[in-house]
Amino acid sequence: MKIVDIHNELHKQIERAIQQDRQAQKVLYQRYAPKLLSVCRQYIQDIHAAEDMLVTSFMKILTNLHRFEYKGSFEAWMRRITVNECISYIRKNKKVQYTDQIEVSSEMREVDSLLFEADIQDIIDGLPTGCKMVFIMFVVEGYKHEEIAEILHISEGTSKSQLAYARKLLQQMLLQNNIANHG
Repeated sequence: MKIVDIHNELHKQIERAIQQDRQAQKVLYQRYAPKLLSVCRQYIQDIHAAEDMLVTSFMKILTNLHRFEYKGSFEAWMRRITVNECISYIRKNKKVQYTDQIEVSSEMREVDSLLFEADIQDIIDGLPTGCKMVFIMFVVEGYKHEEIAEILHISEGTSKSQLAYARKLLQQMLLQNNIANHG
C-alpha cells in the first residue's frame, strides 16, 4: 500500500508552478478551477463574466504564487484572491448601491419546497448587488462584519443591515417561489 503525502505533493506542485512549469500550473488550474468558478458565479450572475473572472483570478494567483507562505490553506488563499477580484469587477462595472435597512418582520413563514442548487443561485442572483455581496461574504465565505466592512469600504452597521435585508428578501423570494411552484 502506497501512502501519498498530499501536503508535500501540493507543496512540490506549487514550487514547480512558481518556476514557470506550465504543466504544474495546468494541474493547479484543473484541480481548483471548478471550485473557484463557483465562487465567481456566486458574485457574478453572467456565467461568461464569471468565467472571465476565473481566468483573471488564476492569472493573479499564478503571478503571486511566490507570496503564498504555506500558512493556512492554499485553497483559502486562492478563494480570497478570487473574492477580491470579483468585488473589484463588480465595483468597476456596476454601481453598487446599498439599500436602507428595512425592518424585518417577526412573522416568519416556512418554505417547505425542495430547491435545486440552480434555483437557489437564481434566487440569490435576484438580490440587489450590495446586499448580495454582503450575504455571500457572510453566509458562504464566513467573513465577519468587520472584515466585510473593511473590504467593501462600508460601515459594520451597513454590513449588518444589508445582511438582514438580504435575508428578508430571500424569505420573500422563497415564499414566492414556493407559491408559484405549489400554488
